[in-house]
Amino acid sequence: MDVADLLARAAAMVPADVVNEAGVTVRDVREYLDDDEWEIALDLLADLHAGWRPPTAWWDLLIDSAELMGLADAAAWCHWGQWESIHGIVRAELRLLSPTEGGRRTPIPGKGVLRPLWDLGRRTAAGDPDLLVARIWVESMPALPPGATGSVRLGPLSPALWRHLRPGMTITMHEGRPAVGTAIIIEASNAR
Repeated sequence: MDVADLLARAAAMVPADVVNEAGVTVRDVREYLDDDEWEIALDLLADLHAGWRPPTAWWDLLIDSAELMGLADAAAWCHWGQWESIHGIVRAELRLLSPTEGGRRTPIPGKGVLRPLWDLGRRTAAGDPDLLVARIWVESMPALPPGATGSVRLGPLSPALWRHLRPGMTITMHEGRPAVGTAIIIEASNAR
């Protein structure tokens, strides 16, 4: 199957009433497909994940398309989106401490590579913080610099332990004993 077929199959799965924040619909995607603008069509499709919970098969079509076109970043985003379709979404506004405050000295890479520890308020039997691991995807920028604030998506390694989170809750990021950042939850939705 070629890229055009994969993308057309993915477009056919999107409900007609789904609209992204920029006002794009699946009709717009089809116009780009008609003009053989596959990379733009892929980007628009991948941005139509909000407003409905795409099945994993939809994400598979996008992943295969991105890989056939050699678009590693797009494929990485689609893998992330597929994971969220299965496990739920956790978005937060993360404020990193500056190096002078004891924070990181290097930026957080944006593509879900870093897996820091998070304090969600849970405690061990001994009363110590029960820190949990989650990957970070930085939204709208390639990396989050030390001391900066930005929107992030979190990919917990144990999603069931994060299901109690609600918008407005604060969690802390750790890369050792002291906290290196605080995050306010802006979206938390459970898996199917």
